[in-house]
Amino acid sequence: MAIRAVRQCGVSIALACRTFQISESCYRYERKLCDENAEIADWLVRLTTTHRTWGFGLCFLYLRNVKGYA
Repeated sequence: MAIRAVRQCGVSIALACRTFQISESCYRYERKLCDENAEIADWLVRLTTTHRTWGFGLCFLYLRNVKGYA
């Protein structure tokens, strides 16, 4: 909504953010996709398929401590 207000109506970013109650950093946020994210997602799918009783914490610790993901 805020993006549309800025682009179509010529409203300033600051005014649009105040109107829609979001921070300017939230308005300017751009996600960064990298190959590591896809690799971690693949690992999570494999881990949860193989070890059905593992929760998030155990998967997280395995990836961090055994596989070396920061």
